[in-house]
Amino acid sequence: MAILANLFYGFPSRKLKVIGVTGTDGKTTTASLIYHILNSAGFNASMVTSVGAVIDGKNYDVGFHVTTPSSFAVQRFIKKAVDSGSEFLVLETTSHALDQHRVFEIKYEIGVLTNVTHEHLDYHKTYENYVKTKAKLLKMAKIAIINKDDESYALLNLKFKMQSSKLRTYGMGKDADVNPQNFPFKTDLIGEFNKYNILAAISACKALKIEDADIRRGIESFIPPKGRADIVYDKDFRVMIDFAHTPNAIDQILKAVRPKVKGRVIHVFGSAGARDITKRPLMGTMSSKYADSIILTSEDPRRESVEKICNEIESGIKDQKSRKAILRVYDRKKAIEIAIKMAKKGDFVLVTGKSHEKSMNYGHGEVPWDEYEVVRKGLRIKD
Repeated sequence: MAILANLFYGFPSRKLKVIGVTGTDGKTTTASLIYHILNSAGFNASMVTSVGAVIDGKNYDVGFHVTTPSSFAVQRFIKKAVDSGSEFLVLETTSHALDQHRVFEIKYEIGVLTNVTHEHLDYHKTYENYVKTKAKLLKMAKIAIINKDDESYALLNLKFKMQSSKLRTYGMGKDADVNPQNFPFKTDLIGEFNKYNILAAISACKALKIEDADIRRGIESFIPPKGRADIVYDKDFRVMIDFAHTPNAIDQILKAVRPKVKGRVIHVFGSAGARDITKRPLMGTMSSKYADSIILTSEDPRRESVEKICNEIESGIKDQKSRKAILRVYDRKKAIEIAIKMAKKGDFVLVTGKSHEKSMNYGHGEVPWDEYEVVRKGLRIKD
């Protein structure tokens, strides 16, 4: 299918520089950062991410629950970028797209790996297979950029024999090629996880020979994509919407916000049905490390029982105090409304898992969903 798509659109990736970004968490923010730095430096760049495609400044929908589109759709977007005069295309590239050859014959100038954490083991079966699939992007690219501090680094280095001449690393330590010591930067983005996203973007832009001053300016003026650590209400209490839907992402976002909260952290989340079930107890564990109140709810349950999903999340919460602070509200709209109603001065409501997505799946196809509108209605009810 991918080769037919390339033939149909004339192998458009050969006519611009494609920067692929893969990883479990941080793909969209990292891709958006690279795109923003390139555009703010005066280059004509386009991007395709899970939030949508931006070609020549115009926004395009990529579909429900889609990160990397189908072979024909992705080639169509690349062709649009070429026709618009784009010099660069930043393409969020998933492990599924790599494994299913959706991105076959795309000429990647740079491949960036953010991290490989617990996710998609229903599909890849083992962590090693998951890393091996991510490594396909790095092998396809002229320059491979990897996170030296991530668990995947050892496997990439030892097992999959990355070609050292094209390898660039980033991390917090001085032994990484790009680190905060040799490339200091200023940012308003919260959390250590975003420092890693920024270091990945810096590495990609330096590999593209973008001036350091332009990179720093781009970082300082960057506004995160919709649904990434997005504070949507900030008065007597705060409400944040975030896409975190893996154990690592939940850990990272809660670890970032907890020290800033004087009152309680109220966390609303669930886990997708018909997907990796092994991550569910870990999600519960991570939430209970930081949250004072947990509201378990629906998140695309598909044909799975929401009660069963919540049971599996709760099985990871061992602390009795945390278990007593758990509510179950299977209707996600009501769960969010209850969380907002519970909030008092100084509290922090964190709603994770759906973010920018425009649909919910209860097992009978996609139905419209708008997390932002649900939060707005909840705030009106409280008022």
